[in-house]
Amino acid sequence: MIKNEINIMKKKPRKHWHVSDRGTQALLLIPTLLSASFVLFIVIFVTRRGISPFLPSVYGANAVNWIRFLTGTTWFQAPNIYGVFFIIVNTVYIVMFAALLSVPIGVITALFITKMTPKGVSHVFQTVIELLASIPSIVYGVFGVGIITKLVMSLSEFFNLQTAGGLSTLSTIMVLAIMILPTVTLVSVTAIRAVNPELEKNSLALGATKTQTMFRITLVSAKSGIFAGIILGIGRALGEATAVSLVAGNAGSGPTLDLFSTTRTLTSTMLLGLKETVGLDYDIRFSVGIVLIVVVLLSNVLLNAVKRRVGRFS
Repeated sequence: MIKNEINIMKKKPRKHWHVSDRGTQALLLIPTLLSASFVLFIVIFVTRRGISPFLPSVYGANAVNWIRFLTGTTWFQAPNIYGVFFIIVNTVYIVMFAALLSVPIGVITALFITKMTPKGVSHVFQTVIELLASIPSIVYGVFGVGIITKLVMSLSEFFNLQTAGGLSTLSTIMVLAIMILPTVTLVSVTAIRAVNPELEKNSLALGATKTQTMFRITLVSAKSGIFAGIILGIGRALGEATAVSLVAGNAGSGPTLDLFSTTRTLTSTMLLGLKETVGLDYDIRFSVGIVLIVVVLLSNVLLNAVKRRVGRFS
């Protein structure tokens, strides 16, 4: 009898906690579904507006040819010819070079902050990086117009090249590199600090130097978090419109691979055309938005595939 009563008393708390866990799970499901629904609503809205320019039922004879739209090398030709292919190339080209500049600097900065500086100095550096991450996009754009374009113009004069007052592909790359640097650095700092110290101690005990341990053990172990920072940084670069529009120059055709020539990105194309609220020229900006969503999705898939391979043979 006594054993049975003890068993019953033991089972009650378990059942109570089981019900409580179920309730917590259901409660947490609500904000999760809400967050996912926001993404779904945005995609549906952009897709609905973005498809309309290609439908004769909406714009009749003025409907845009979607094949020309996806393969065109000139943004607009009257009356209704739009082309976005060169803008895709420009966007990928610019973001790729911006990432090549900022990612190594960001990761090495994170490694320096976490492993090579005293705690007080590390805190100061991290605070500065956090301040950079919180600066609004328009401020970066103004800085780009006031400082970076002048540097680019001086550089073009030194090499006897022409540039539109510094508005160029190079200026856009530099502005985006500066913008995504704080994101990559901060996420990398968190990832590196999360690495198990025992792995580093074991490496040192086996005879590896501190530098070898940091680059072959610490960074490889933190690769998942570092790639999360890279993905977030590239996502910000792909989605940045204000700062890019101020320094790109708004080229009408392309692709633009010359660093000192004006350029155009998907986001700047969307922003510069949203001065109206109706009409074909307005709706076509949502078509560009569909292309941007696809580019962001493909970039995330590619980066995640690379993340799975990094460190496999380390």
